[in-house]
Amino acid sequence: MALRSSSSSAAFSRLMKPSTSSQSSAIGRRHYSAPLDGTIPAAKQKYVPTSGTYPKGFMVSGTHVGVKPTNKSTPDLAFLASETPCAAAAVFTKNKFQAAPVTVSRNMLNRRNNSDVRAVIVNSGCANAVTGKGGMEDAEKMGEEADRCFDASNDGKGGSTIVMSTGVIGQRLPIQKILHKIPTAFDGLGTSHDHWLATARAICTTDTFPKLISRSFSLPSSPSIKYRIAGMTKGAGMIHPNMATLLGMIATDAPIAPAVLPGLLTNAVNKSFNSISIDGDTSTNDTIAVLANGAAGGKEIASETSEDYASFQTTLTEFATDLAKLVVRDGEGATKFVTIRVTEAASEVAARKIASTIATSPLVKTALYGKDANWGRILCAVGYSRISEPGLPVIEVPDVVPEKTSVSFIPTDGSPELKLLIDGEPESVDEARAAEILELEDLEILVRLGSGKEEAVYWTCDYSHEYITINGDYRT
Repeated sequence: MALRSSSSSAAFSRLMKPSTSSQSSAIGRRHYSAPLDGTIPAAKQKYVPTSGTYPKGFMVSGTHVGVKPTNKSTPDLAFLASETPCAAAAVFTKNKFQAAPVTVSRNMLNRRNNSDVRAVIVNSGCANAVTGKGGMEDAEKMGEEADRCFDASNDGKGGSTIVMSTGVIGQRLPIQKILHKIPTAFDGLGTSHDHWLATARAICTTDTFPKLISRSFSLPSSPSIKYRIAGMTKGAGMIHPNMATLLGMIATDAPIAPAVLPGLLTNAVNKSFNSISIDGDTSTNDTIAVLANGAAGGKEIASETSEDYASFQTTLTEFATDLAKLVVRDGEGATKFVTIRVTEAASEVAARKIASTIATSPLVKTALYGKDANWGRILCAVGYSRISEPGLPVIEVPDVVPEKTSVSFIPTDGSPELKLLIDGEPESVDEARAAEILELEDLEILVRLGSGKEEAVYWTCDYSHEYITINGDYRT
């Protein structure tokens, strides 16, 4: 598959330039939502990379289709392809109403035993979810059209492309428009930073900026080889495990056996994308996929007990965590990035449940937006946290002992923590100091349970008036 030329840098610059004017709509001024002209708010520019280190043997493109009639120029079809067949794995939403692309992609990976996968094709603007048999056919056609772009002969195992869609639920894709543009997207594949950034932009919906990360790493068995990993994700609302409307693609040129890649991804996702929440809603379309083509060479990671496996697990988990945090930083209407850390728990399961409950409490999130040090709302969320499984009775969290529980704000500017509650006894809170902490964009809430040594971390954001505005007119 030949390397294509770069996209027009002038056109890309126009697409990505920061917004310099305020934006209004018929229902009021929008401060935090994505500008209608696709520009990036000045406050979010710092999260958009200006260069990258991208894995060998992968090419990408972002192409305009106009899936939504109102989209006249923004890329909304993403194509990621490998020059050689890859090991691949994916984790999917646990929502019972799973979108057609989720079913099609899962079946393809199972049929191929996570091997010999060539590409990922993604459209934004329409989720192709709850669309019946016709929607399933549309997802299959997207994969088939992408497969036709490769010269490799049919290996008898069916399609080799992962399919993803994101956008409005319950509407059929304009499938002919998409199929017509897939060859164009293939012809536009390239390896430059602009290609990767345009591809990240193509999967966005209500996102205010494209979420793209890349870096290099090494493995114990091949210290002289420079491996690369790159990934992109989208999501700003309907975000909560399992998984956290969210899509992600990760590509690496490290050699990883198909048999061990699913476990590596699952472990990484549990510590990253399954530890974020914006609004407590789990989408019908959530998919995170990883492709490994081994183009950089070296010894294949084939054993879960090897040093290379452990090393790559650390790399992948840290990488996925950084991607997941970008989703929270772009939460719909969000003004704060909040770390919820629950420590001294008797079990990690209980710590995660308590952290999740705090992260999804509307009263906690609105207090944070209002810069109100209302720690009683945090404590209330801790107190009603429960562990439950589908079909089983609700079990109270045994870790919560009021007389042992402490709550603090941890400033992100390096100043001392502000203790709000110690061993169940309220502190005399310095409201002026609390207001200073809550003025910061980043904040940590620390809950010590005093019951053990386990801990868990969640990342979340606040609720603003803008969240209601965005989701009140999402379809328009």
